[in-house]
Amino acid sequence: MSVQFTELGFEPNFIDYVSAWDQQRAIHASVVAGTATNTVLLLEHAAVYTAGKRTEDHERPFDGTPVVNVDRGGKLTWHGPGQLVMYPIVHLADVRGIRAYVHALEDIIIEVLAHFGVDGLRVEGRAGIWLLADAKGPDRKIAAIGIRVHEGVTMHGIAINVNNSLAPYAQIIACGIQDAGTTTLQAETGLAVTPKDIAPLVQAATARILAPLVTDIQAESSTVTPNAEGVLS
Repeated sequence: MSVQFTELGFEPNFIDYVSAWDQQRAIHASVVAGTATNTVLLLEHAAVYTAGKRTEDHERPFDGTPVVNVDRGGKLTWHGPGQLVMYPIVHLADVRGIRAYVHALEDIIIEVLAHFGVDGLRVEGRAGIWLLADAKGPDRKIAAIGIRVHEGVTMHGIAINVNNSLAPYAQIIACGIQDAGTTTLQAETGLAVTPKDIAPLVQAATARILAPLVTDIQAESSTVTPNAEGVLS
C-alpha cells in the first residue's frame, strides 16, 4: 500500500480540532481527485468535545462546555492531550466494505494494546475497543472509532487513550454508554507511556493491516504540509 504517514503534532504542539478537520477535508478532496496519495495523520488534539450525527441533547456536557458537531457517525466523545488520534484518509478498494474497514481499525488498536500486555476486545453492541471487568474495575473503554466514507475515501478514524486525564469523561455520557467506564493504557499498565511513544507501533500495524483494503494511489503531488457517511463512535 502506498501511503504517506504525517505527524501533525504531539505534546506540546497539540492540534486544534477544527484546524485538523479542515486539513482532513482538503486531503480527502485531493485523494478523491487522485492528486494526493493515501494519507494517514497522527496527532494529539487540544482538548475538545466532538459530537457525531447520533448525539442526543442529554448526552452533551453537563456544564455547558462547547461541543464541535462533526460529520462522522456515532455520538459524543472527548479528544485531548494524552490521547493518540489517527485519521486515515484512504481510498477503499471496495466502497461497500465499510464493516471490513472498521474491523481493520479495531485490529490495529488490539495489536498495539497487546504489545503492552493489554487485552483489548470487541464487545457486541458497543463501538470501540474495551477491557472486560476484572479486579481493576468494570467494563471500560480504552479506544474509540468514528469514521466517514465519502466517494470511497475515508475520514476521521481512531482515538486511543494513552495517558490522558479521565476527568473530561465525567462531564458527558461518552458514546451514549451509561453503564461502563473509560481507561487509559497508562492506568492499565502503570507505564509512563505517551502518544508519541506508541505512534510507531500504530503506524506499522496500520500499514500492514489496511494494505489489503486500500486502492494504491500513485500521485505526483502527495506532500502534506501540516498547519499549526460514518459508522461508529
